[in-house]
Amino acid sequence: MHSHHHRSLPHSLYTAAQVRELDRIAIEEQGIPGIELMERAGRAAFDALRRRWPRLRSIAVLCGTGNNGGDGFVVARLARQAGYELAVYQVGDAGRIRGDALTARRRMQEAGVEAQPLTDDVARQPVELWVDALLGTGLSGEVGGPWAQAIDTLNAARALGAGVLALDIPSGLHADTGAVMGCAVRADLCVTFIGVKQGLLTGQGVDCCAELSFDDLAVPAAVFERVPAAASRLTCPDPATALGPRRRAAHKGDYGHVLVVGGDHGMMGAARLAGEAAARVGAGLVSIGTRAEHATAIAGARPELMARGVDGAPGLAPLLARATVVAAGPGLGQGHWGRQMLAALLQARLPLVMDADALNLLAAEPVRRDDWVLTPHPAEAARLLGVAVADVEANRPGAASEIQQRYGGVAVLKGAGSIVVDGVETGICSDGNPGMASGGMGDVLTGVIAGLLAQGLPAPRATRLGVCLHAAAGDRAAQAGQRGLLASDLFPVLRELMG
Repeated sequence: MHSHHHRSLPHSLYTAAQVRELDRIAIEEQGIPGIELMERAGRAAFDALRRRWPRLRSIAVLCGTGNNGGDGFVVARLARQAGYELAVYQVGDAGRIRGDALTARRRMQEAGVEAQPLTDDVARQPVELWVDALLGTGLSGEVGGPWAQAIDTLNAARALGAGVLALDIPSGLHADTGAVMGCAVRADLCVTFIGVKQGLLTGQGVDCCAELSFDDLAVPAAVFERVPAAASRLTCPDPATALGPRRRAAHKGDYGHVLVVGGDHGMMGAARLAGEAAARVGAGLVSIGTRAEHATAIAGARPELMARGVDGAPGLAPLLARATVVAAGPGLGQGHWGRQMLAALLQARLPLVMDADALNLLAAEPVRRDDWVLTPHPAEAARLLGVAVADVEANRPGAASEIQQRYGGVAVLKGAGSIVVDGVETGICSDGNPGMASGGMGDVLTGVIAGLLAQGLPAPRATRLGVCLHAAAGDRAAQAGQRGLLASDLFPVLRELMG
C-alpha cells in the first residue's frame, strides 16, 4: 500500500521553482544561512533513516555535485559520527561543487570521511542501505552518462535486497510532472524538504517512492504565506459533514435524480455499475437509459435502478424531464445510437458527468461548457488533447489543466495520483492502489460524482469528494487483497464511508 504513509503529509504541494523560491526567502529574507538549511535537511534524513532501519549497520551514500549532494555529505558525516560502516561515492565532477555543498563536503572530510569515485563493482558491495543524493529538483533533461549508471547501481542494489533512501526526491524523477527523465531511482523511503513536490504524488512518482515523509526544516510560516501552493493533496473530508445530516422528514426527491445514459449492445455492465454507484452514495433516485434488452436485465439484478429502454433521442425526453444530473458515457459506444444519445444530452442543458465513450465522441467534436465534469483516463485525455498517451503521462498535471482550459468545467485525470482541476485550484489524490486497475472502476467513479452532484454539492466539491471517496473505498476494499479487487467490491464500503 503506497498511500497509508501520507496521512501526516501537509496539504500544500509545490513545483520545484516554488520550493526554490521558498528556499530563497528563508535564506535572504529570514536570514537562515543556506548551510544551516542543508544541515537541517541532512539531520532530518538521518533521523528518518534511523527510524526506518533501526538495526542497520552499513551505509553507502551516492553524492552528486549540487545541493542534493550537499545534503548527502551531511548524512554521511552524521553516519560516520554515529559509528556506521560507511562508504561515500562521488558522481560527477567534484570540481563543480560550490557554496553550501562545498562547506558540507569540507565538514564531512574533517570528520574523516573521503568520497571515492563510483566504479562498476560497487553495486555488489554488501551494503544494507544506499542513500540517493545524486540529483535534486533542478533536473531538466534526460539523465545520461555517469548519472544513469549511478541510478542503475542503486536500483540493482535494491533488487538484491538493499534499502534505498532518497533525499528530497528520487534522482531522475521530475519534481513537477512525476515523469521519469530517462531513468530514476526507486526508493523505499523519500524524505522531502521544505515543500512536498507535486510530482511525488502522481504518475511515476508513486512508483519511485514507496514511502514519503516530509520535513519543513523549521522554515517559518511567514515564508509559506508568500508562495501560494501549486496544488493541494486531496484528503477525504467526512461525507456526512460535507452533505449535512438528513432531515427526518426527507423524501427521495430531496436527494436528486441521476440519469445514467449508456450501455449499448454488449456493454450493459458499465451503465449498471455507474447507476448503482450513484445510488450507493445517496442519490434519491437513479434511472438508466439504455438499450431495451438491457433494461429488463438491469432491473432484475438491481430493482432499485429504474432502467428504461431507449431506442433513439426522442425516448430520452421523458427521462431528461425528471433528471437533475446526467452521467453520460459508460458503455455508450461510439456508434449511431451513442452519438444520438450524446447529442440529445448536450442539448438538454442538465449538468453532465462525462466518461468513456462520451469523452471519445467529445474529442471528435469538441464543445466547451462550464457545468460538466470530465473524467478521462490517460488514453481518453490524449484524444481530448490530440496528443499521444505518452505526452499525457509525461506531464499529468499539465494535461489535466489543459483539458480544463480547453473544455471548461471540472476535469479529472484518472490514474496513479488522480488530478482534479476546476480552473481555480488543482488537487492531487494520493490515495488509491494498483488493485483498482481493473474494469468498471471508472464507471463507479462516474456514478459516485453524479450521485454527489444530485445531492446538491457544487461540481468542484462533488468531484474532489468523489475522487477521494472512490480511492478511500478502493484502499479499504483492497485490505482483503489487491489482486482480484472488483469494481462492485467498492459498493458496501462506499455505503459505509457515506455514513
